Formats: sequence, structure tokens, C-alpha cells
Amino acid sequence: MSSDICDAVPDAKPGEAPDRESIPPEPASSSWAAVFSLAVGVFGLLTAEYLPTSLLTPMAADLGISEALAGQAVTVTAVAAMISGLLTATLTRRIDRRVVLLGFTVLMIVSNLLVAMASNMAMLMLMRILLGIALGGFWSMAAAVAMRLVPAALVPRAISIIFSGIAVATIVAVPLGSYLGELSGWRSTFLAAAVLGMLTLVFQLFTLPRMTPRGAARLGTLWEVLRRPGFAVGIVGMLLVHIGHYALFTYIRPALENVVKVDVDELALLLFVFGVANFVGTLVAGWLLQISLRLTLTLTPALMGVAALGLALLPAGKVGYMALVVLWGLAFGGVSVAWSNWATRMVPDQAESAGGLVVVGVQSAIAGGAAAGGVMFGIGGAVTVFTISGVLLLASALLIVLRVEAPRHLATSQETD
Repeated sequence: MSSDICDAVPDAKPGEAPDRESIPPEPASSSWAAVFSLAVGVFGLLTAEYLPTSLLTPMAADLGISEALAGQAVTVTAVAAMISGLLTATLTRRIDRRVVLLGFTVLMIVSNLLVAMASNMAMLMLMRILLGIALGGFWSMAAAVAMRLVPAALVPRAISIIFSGIAVATIVAVPLGSYLGELSGWRSTFLAAAVLGMLTLVFQLFTLPRMTPRGAARLGTLWEVLRRPGFAVGIVGMLLVHIGHYALFTYIRPALENVVKVDVDELALLLFVFGVANFVGTLVAGWLLQISLRLTLTLTPALMGVAALGLALLPAGKVGYMALVVLWGLAFGGVSVAWSNWATRMVPDQAESAGGLVVVGVQSAIAGGAAAGGVMFGIGGAVTVFTISGVLLLASALLIVLRVEAPRHLATSQETD
């Protein structure tokens, strides 16, 4: 376990790129065990976020509330994650990053334990807010911490490993939660999530190095980061990609049932295959990013757009449709990895603030995409959703090619002109 390698660095002036001296040096060696501990942390947080989706009915019955109200346990978590993602870099700017990350893991454990003991709606919501704080803060720091655990050339691979926890949680959280809920009750499922959190905490205690805070992030830093050359237009591109995806994903079930004509068993299998493809895509993106960030940023929405339009407009047959779903899953696996890498390369001296803006953008896009998809679905059903979203994804790919800056490498203070 190595000690930290750099103290705080000065901020760039508003609207200007950082000079070389403001960018911290890269670590001399890799801490892959720490990287994997962060991946496990992301998996635990996302699993806990998704659990109510598969447990709404028993939770609502036990607490004496409607399923619609119980479903707000997911909403409050997302809102809290947005706020936490924005404020974490500012509120924790003087605290060792190791301590902050361990604190978020402790919050996850406490949240799951107390949700399992919740006797009313108020307690349930309060504990889910705690989870959202942990989720948004942890996610906003992930890419910045990866920069401190491995040399610059290996950062894309490290971030792809960390964010593979999202893909794995997407695959296993809902079916595992449903299975455990049927087996031993919904409260036991959250207790199991708390146990996973405890194991994660031990793993992180033994692997995460001390990381003294860098920079002097304040609320104004967020605005300064947005004013950096090329950053705001990149955020617009990122929003369009995520809105397009989540408009699609919200209505994946009716699309598969009505367009692909799958039955219930085939639907479950196809959703599982989509999740596996998403996980593979996350890992492939780590390799692709080492070749070209711009290619990865552009290729992912382009492939998703092709898949969406193919599902909506082509008479591809069941096998062809399934291949398009796999293509969609593979492509989306690289989206979070690519944009997190983009943020660290664009603003290496304020990577945590940039990460917070990425978290807010993604969470906003989830809500916006679902809402836009609902309007389109009401107008013309799943085919309309997939057609318009496919066009939006292709348009976002074009915007990225023409307007989004994509630095070739993660800059470090060791580089010379």
C-alpha cells in the first residue's frame, strides 16, 4: 500500500485549460487490488439501488403502502445521488479520499441494515436517501481515484473495471433480489446487501491507499469546469446519448414483446443476454479507449442508433432482432466508461468536480429519457420510441465527431511539451 504522491494543486483560471504544472503526477505503480475493490463497491451500491424494483409488492404489503409509493424508494435514491454527485468534491475537499470512499461504503451498509428494519415509509425513504448520497458521491469520485491508482496509460482499463460493477449489478440485482425475496423475505434481501457491503468495506480497508485531497473544489469550481473550452458541448453530447438510451431502455419490454414477438421465457433470456453483452462491452471499451477516445465516444451511440432503427424498421427475423439487442448491449457497455474517461482527460486537475457533473448529467438523462420515451410511446408505441431515439443517437454521434473535443491522452505533470 503506497502513500499519496501529491498535495493540493492550484485551480485553472475560469474558462481556461489548466497549465501543465496544475496537473498532478501519475503514480509510479499500479494498485489493481484497490481498483477491484472500487468495482465491488460500485456493484454493491447499484445492487442496493435496484433491489426495490424486484421487491415492490412484498415491501408495499408489509409497510401498508401502495406499490406506487414504495417505488419512490428508487426515485429518492436517484435524486439524492444527483445532489451528492454535485456536492461531494466541495464538501469533502479537505478529507483523505480513502476516508471519503470508506465513509460512502459505511453509509451503504447502514442504509441497507436500516431499510431491512424499516417499520414505516418515512424511515424507508430516509435510509434510501443515505444510499443515494453514497451512490452519487462514490460514482463522482471513481474516475478521479482511478487516476491515482494506476499510471495514465492504464486509466481507461482501470475505469472500465470499476464501471463493470454497474453492468454486473444490472444483470444480477433484479433476478437475485426477486429470488431471495421469495426465499426468505424482502428484509432478508436487504440484510444480504448489508453483508455484501461489510465484505466490501474490509476489502477496501486493506487495499485503498491514503489519498490526500487535491485541488480546492468549491461550488464555484463546477461553473469554472463547465466554462473550460469544449467541456460544455461535451456534456451536451453525453446528455443526448444517455437520453436516447434511456428512452429506449424504459420500453425495452414492450418492444421485445410487440416487435420481436418473444414470449415470457424468451424475454427473460434476452434481457439476461443484453446484460451480459453490456458487461462485455464495458471491458471492451477499456481496450478501445487505449486506441482512441474519439472513436469510442462516437462508435457507442452510432451502434446503439443502428440497433434501435433496425429493431424498429427492419424485417430482421427473431435471430436478427436478438443480434441487434446484443449489439445494443455491447455498445451501451462502453458509454459510462468513455464519458468518465473523457471528463478526466478534459479536466485532469478537477477530475472530481467533472465527475460530479457527469453523475448529474447521467441521472438527469435517465429521468429525461424515460419521460421523453413515455411521450413517444403514447403517440406511436414502441416503434416510434425506437425510431426517434435511434435518430437522436445517430445525431449525437455526428455532434461528437464534429464538435466534441477528445484529448488523446490523460495529461500528467510529468509530460513535457
